[in-house]
Amino acid sequence: MLDLSRLNPEQLAAVQHTEGALLVLAGAGSGKTGVITYRIAHLILDKHVPPDRILAVTFTNKAAKEMKERVEHLVGRKASKGIVISTFHSLGVRVLKRDIERLGYKRNFSIYSTADQVGLVRQIVRELNTEGKKYDAEALIWRISGAKNKLIPPEGYTPMPGDDIDRMAALVYPRYQSALKAFNAIDFDDIIMLTAELLQHHPPVLKYWQERFSHLMVDEYQDTNSSQYLLINLLAAGSRNLCVVGDDDQSIYGWRGADVGNILDFEKDFNGCRTIKLEQNYRSTGNILEAANSVIGNNKIRKAKRLWTATGTGKLIDLCIVQDDEEEATSVVERIQLERFKNNTPYSEFAILYRTNAQSRAFEEQLRFEDIPYVLIGGTQFYERKEVKDSLSYLKVIANPLDEVALLRIVNFPKRGIGDGTVIRINQWSIEQECPLFEAFGRVEEIEGIGDATKEKVLAFHRTLLDAARDFEREGGLAEKGKALLQKLKIEEEIYRTIDDAPTAKRKVENVEQIINSMAAYEERIPKPTLAGFLEKVSLMDEDRFSGKDKKDHGRDAVTLMSLHSSKGLEFPFVFLVGLEEEILPHKRAIYEDFTVDEERRLCYVGITRARQQLVMTRALYRKKYGKLQERIPSRFLDEMPQPVLNVIQSGVAAGSAEEEVKTAEDFFAKMKAMLG
Repeated sequence: MLDLSRLNPEQLAAVQHTEGALLVLAGAGSGKTGVITYRIAHLILDKHVPPDRILAVTFTNKAAKEMKERVEHLVGRKASKGIVISTFHSLGVRVLKRDIERLGYKRNFSIYSTADQVGLVRQIVRELNTEGKKYDAEALIWRISGAKNKLIPPEGYTPMPGDDIDRMAALVYPRYQSALKAFNAIDFDDIIMLTAELLQHHPPVLKYWQERFSHLMVDEYQDTNSSQYLLINLLAAGSRNLCVVGDDDQSIYGWRGADVGNILDFEKDFNGCRTIKLEQNYRSTGNILEAANSVIGNNKIRKAKRLWTATGTGKLIDLCIVQDDEEEATSVVERIQLERFKNNTPYSEFAILYRTNAQSRAFEEQLRFEDIPYVLIGGTQFYERKEVKDSLSYLKVIANPLDEVALLRIVNFPKRGIGDGTVIRINQWSIEQECPLFEAFGRVEEIEGIGDATKEKVLAFHRTLLDAARDFEREGGLAEKGKALLQKLKIEEEIYRTIDDAPTAKRKVENVEQIINSMAAYEERIPKPTLAGFLEKVSLMDEDRFSGKDKKDHGRDAVTLMSLHSSKGLEFPFVFLVGLEEEILPHKRAIYEDFTVDEERRLCYVGITRARQQLVMTRALYRKKYGKLQERIPSRFLDEMPQPVLNVIQSGVAAGSAEEEVKTAEDFFAKMKAMLG
């Protein structure tokens, strides 16, 4: 018999309900993984269900591995042999390997990587495009992927009116799918779509798998898309012994196809199913849960649940009002240092969570300035992002014309019609004449084998750099000069021109904007700021990245920086949830596209419930945009939190701001309500 004494009443009920459909609404930190593993162990040890008739599906290899290990610990390796605990894609490959020949493929099919997909789509676009217009292959793949996740076949893809990318995707999709089949290959989205097709249209295959699995379980059900939903429903239609575990309040991946309606409508899909709510939280303090419950309660379409804990109320949530994004980073890092000094708290117990990756810049700089190790999850370090390196290369050449690596990086960014052949010819000439490459660009008229029109483009590029160098030699603000240079180069326009996926382009533009903000922050910090000094600061940050110290510290003890989307499923004793302002959280795009901002509210809920002991939230009075301060409006989510659980703090310069005289939490909320109207 399995010892179930560790389970609370609701967990026990979920484990022991083994026949028929079961919906387990598992709130954040309620022990859902334990419920799934105990349920599997109960089926094997107490209900004597053969292990090979049990299927558990989750989303990541890491989660599947952890689940397997927990089950083995409960029942022993021998007793668990044969059980299938896998990701959706691993399950799909298992089905396809047995019967894909029925769909016209051979069993030894290949699975294309992203690079393979990009290469194939580019080839198809070249064949289709007679106008010479360029299309971003990854943007087209994203559209095709979205169609496959919704089970839309090539012939059923209808482009949105007026959307040129969608029009091209509709042309590429059927040719892309035909080419994959000709190469006996599939992509990752095909794994689920073709598996569903196989089960739908070939009854013997469906019968085999329905009889193979008598008990099915799905973790994180709120994250399933249309194709995954159909796959699971087909497999479970025979036994109807389907248990799904999830939390509609943590459905935050709608942008990549997840459909929260799958979990909201489960009781309709499986009439008579039992629903069990796991509301006891084993992670966070009472005050943190009060804030989380109050915020998420404002979503009208959800399964009602309220998290509670038996561990006490804990500390109040600190809401820090700061002057700007630089003071925000400084105040967060100072709190980390103070906590570490007082209690010797490891850096690994701190996490900084933000809505957009561009927000990481100020925190990265401040952590490096204070020599505090950090690890960036789910993103590239700020100064390693392509658009940032491209823009900084202009500044590097202006400061040091002999930096040929930077010069070669920008010679055709933005596109100016200077091809590789021209650059090679100029480089050869500079070697022959023993002159620097930058000088050779200015003497291009002396070089044979280059057309007059191209020479003029090279000279214009050279003049732009000379003019910028003279401008930076004059007195005045670095950030202003940097902003003027980027505007003259039309880098923002180039990003939007070359990247067809609007959200991706917007993120890259925000990162370029952060360079100017970084220059402005450097000017404020240094008595005699220079362009060379700013670039030296950036270079020293890169030097840390290449040292063995950085890698060693990050693996051992480091502050975690991550977006809210990346934080789901994780927890930390100390969490800093930063940027609680309108157009950041909730994000500007969500505000104007979905007035309910339901998914943004779920993101906020996820961020709050990552904290175990202490939650600190920040909001700025102003933020820099291209180096200039702009007034900010506090997030509506702050107004949705109960005032008694918040401790409002004004730090640094903000405490003396004439515009924001806040004596109590009540004053703050009254002012915020007035600002929000």
